[in-house]
Amino acid sequence: MKKIILFTICFGMGLSVFSQERTGEGRKEAKRIAKQEKLNALIRMEEEGIPAFSRQNAFGVKLNTDGWGLSYELGRSKSITKATIFQLEFNEKKHRKEQRANRQTEAGGFIFFGNPFIYGKRNSFYQLKLSAGQQILVGGKGNKNGVSVYGIGTGGLSLGMLRPYYVEVQDQLNANKYVKYDSPDSSLFLNSGSIIGGAGLSKGWNEMKIAPGLHAKTALRFDYNRFNTILSAIEGGVNVEYYFKDVDQMVYNPSKKLFLNAYVSFLFGKRK
Repeated sequence: MKKIILFTICFGMGLSVFSQERTGEGRKEAKRIAKQEKLNALIRMEEEGIPAFSRQNAFGVKLNTDGWGLSYELGRSKSITKATIFQLEFNEKKHRKEQRANRQTEAGGFIFFGNPFIYGKRNSFYQLKLSAGQQILVGGKGNKNGVSVYGIGTGGLSLGMLRPYYVEVQDQLNANKYVKYDSPDSSLFLNSGSIIGGAGLSKGWNEMKIAPGLHAKTALRFDYNRFNTILSAIEGGVNVEYYFKDVDQMVYNPSKKLFLNAYVSFLFGKRK
């Protein structure tokens, strides 16, 4: 009787272990099949030119109607057609009346060597922007050689930075010095005959003034790379900025708080 009970217990334990092993193997097989199906779906989308990714990183070079800029973008997909993007930008904004000039001689001619300068420029204006927004697929590639079209909408914080603009001048004693518009020698700053050249990027960094603000942009992005794992795109759109302090760029021109521009950006990056 004891042997029968012992055999029954051992048989039951063995059957339980066998059942658990079969269940574990079944789960592993189900996971393997699900993984393979997901991979097959990605391959089909790749062949059909439909972008499928979970993350993207991109660097950009911007040409604005009022300057230039550099950008970095980090994207996280929410679905095949939607992604959340975060962007960091650095821009230099030019005033529409900026015009480079060279030193004038007493006879009225120009000296074409030395540093050119911008007459009447009061401050160089830079922006550091942090934004978040959405990227929405408007039209797929259709095939590997096609173009994907995305709608872009972002907004966020803008940190304006005003650096005083210096020029090198020659005073009444024929001594060379660097002056800005707000310096005691501001009359020399506005006397084109006294100006020798611009100071370049060497002056004014320790006198920077900050103008906080907000910005938003909307754009269309055209991704033309044949491989969905690589991002090569051209983006065009419009951007609006508002600063809570007056931004003075040129002498004899009113300060501004609201800026509107258009831009074209060239982006290069990777997707995973």
